[in-house]
Amino acid sequence: MEFNAIVADVDGTITYSDRSIDCRAVEALRSLQVPVVIATGNILCFARAVAKLVGTGGIVIAENGGVIECGIVESDTSHMKECEEAFELLKEHFALERLDQEYRKTEIGLRRNFDVAKARQILRDHPEVDIVDTGFAVHIKSKRFNKGTGLSRIAELMGLDARDFVALGDSPNDIEMLKTAGLGVAVGNAHPELKKVAGMVTAGEHGAGVEEALKLLKEGGRIR
Repeated sequence: MEFNAIVADVDGTITYSDRSIDCRAVEALRSLQVPVVIATGNILCFARAVAKLVGTGGIVIAENGGVIECGIVESDTSHMKECEEAFELLKEHFALERLDQEYRKTEIGLRRNFDVAKARQILRDHPEVDIVDTGFAVHIKSKRFNKGTGLSRIAELMGLDARDFVALGDSPNDIEMLKTAGLGVAVGNAHPELKKVAGMVTAGEHGAGVEEALKLLKEGGRIR
């Protein structure tokens, strides 16, 4: 099968663990003749900045699928009441620090300074809310949205099918995206749960893994 587009996670995939960009990934992505979509749990302005730095066309998935941009920006804040209620409940048990509150529209981002497993137990009676630890931040979000739903909508806006995409990632919040794409690639440093759902796991970590996967796909004639 030949693929017509790429969707790439940011932190831990095209960056190192300290969030500095891995130029091997940038060079590999810039060498492609197909569209590249940036997908992140971070906010829209961050996703836009990454897209410019990497040199992609500016199509992005932000806030774990809650916000997408492909010519126009789409977001749905109808579930934020439930997220805020979950946040207030967790505040009774932890000293929480919100991230990017002014800019984050469809979920709540938190610093990773509390027991996430205990937080999930506290929220067990809130089935509409998900709590995701990406290794860089913790996100309280609606279960209706994820990077997979974001990819499906982006593909529709681009006139493609989600199966036309190769998805690259490293964290548990990339699981739905890899499952939705035609081929899911987990870089070598990826979380074990992501590696379980990936169609390809690279030996290289971070940008080296991105470079490795794209080289193999190009050599096999599966992507241009």
